[in-house]
Amino acid sequence: MDSTLERVEVIDLPKVKDERGNLTFVENGDLPFEMKRVYWIYDVPGGQERGGHAFKRQQEVIVALSGSFSVKVNDGKQNATYNLNRSYYGLYVPNGLWRHMEDFSTNAVAFVIASTCYDEDDYVRDFNLFKEKAE
Repeated sequence: MDSTLERVEVIDLPKVKDERGNLTFVENGDLPFEMKRVYWIYDVPGGQERGGHAFKRQQEVIVALSGSFSVKVNDGKQNATYNLNRSYYGLYVPNGLWRHMEDFSTNAVAFVIASTCYDEDDYVRDFNLFKEKAE
């Protein structure tokens, strides 16, 4: 897997300001890939982590719709941490990187936009195997 942390980036999503409340949206042209699936993670108990895997093909943009959490990414050699707490920022995580989310605040909602439909064969769930392939 070709992977470097430099490919991870924070994307500014469109924000429409309004005195009645702001609005943010996502269209295919706003992302570095065509979206195929969305899912969200919520009601995460204190101290729990989500994720803990890499994808062979899937790319993602992760948005904190509500609350805050941290996304940790690893390329097999080094780590980077991104704290998400604004609903108009998306974290682009390309394929080939190990990722997990932690430090969820109360009522946090992680909204994930994915480049593929669900495919269990796309997951790398063993960190040691991931590190071997990254070397």
